[in-house]
Amino acid sequence: MVGRTFGFAIVGLGVIAPSHARAIADLPNARLRAVVDTNPELVRQRASEWAVDGYTELDAVLSRPDVDVVCVCVPSGLHAELGIRAALAGKHVVVEKPIDVTLAAADRLIAAARESGVALSVISQRRWDPGIRRLRAALEAGRFGRPILGDAIVKWYRSDAYYQSAGWRATWELDGGGALMNQAVHSVDLLLWLLGPVAQVVARTRTAAHDIAVEDLALALLTFESGALGVIEASTAVYPGLPERLEITGSGGTAIVEGGEVRVWQLSDERGPVGPYGASAEPAPAPGPVGAAANPGAVPASGHRAQLAEVLAAIAEGREPPVTGAEARRALALILAIYESARSGRAVDLPPGG
Repeated sequence: MVGRTFGFAIVGLGVIAPSHARAIADLPNARLRAVVDTNPELVRQRASEWAVDGYTELDAVLSRPDVDVVCVCVPSGLHAELGIRAALAGKHVVVEKPIDVTLAAADRLIAAARESGVALSVISQRRWDPGIRRLRAALEAGRFGRPILGDAIVKWYRSDAYYQSAGWRATWELDGGGALMNQAVHSVDLLLWLLGPVAQVVARTRTAAHDIAVEDLALALLTFESGALGVIEASTAVYPGLPERLEITGSGGTAIVEGGEVRVWQLSDERGPVGPYGASAEPAPAPGPVGAAANPGAVPASGHRAQLAEVLAAIAEGREPPVTGAEARRALALILAIYESARSGRAVDLPPGG
């Protein structure tokens, strides 16, 4: 496998497709071969810009022997449908978040990839943020002690024009939900990756600031299987949009990662004992509203590049890729449980392992 170059196709040429194209271009063992979209004008534009072949039919790409990996960047409710077609054609599949909008669809995609013997990875590029990597390493080393609290706060802003920019946005059928499913899914994945499965959720959602069918505000109280508690707060109604934040506390200290960077790092094995009333942390200056908080098209390609590089290494070595379908399914299951709790007004238990 040494020296092998993998051919890529991107299916769906919306906001996130350029991040995939930039990531592929940055990898020495990857080449973008083709793009696909139902919009002929968009196909012509991107095919010319990226100097690749353009198609309006997926089958034309799936029949190409020089395409090894298909990046599925279509609306969320179509991820499984098109991912399954790619898997059955023998192509490895990289799906944008979330894996799909129903567990049944996610299961069909996972099964198709398994039965076809191809790799399936779901984009969760925030796992490669430097602050998150540092946090994960410290948790694995036991430096946080016993997990106590884990909070994910995503206070972003999306205008009415954003929701009106495409007919699938803010629909249950194709978007799968609102601020929680579309914007906060990465933070949900990170909480599960860092603190493990959730046993129970209690939640409330609202459509507070937009004329849409789905929520623009979601609050959830989590009980992790470890016994830790947590909160998810997700919104697209917080003007003008703030950097997303992840806060982790254990018996051995606290860390806050904001916008992918560590802003608070207070571990007892470094700082030592404090007084009976604690002590003040000295956070680093907070960043301004950057990246997806202000503009989803401004997402740096570095996280996508890192994940795609590991996907290709996994394919070459015959092992599981990062962010498997099963992992992405757990994030989807938690989000759906939060929606169920908000609709029913009751606590919702998740099965063991999430």
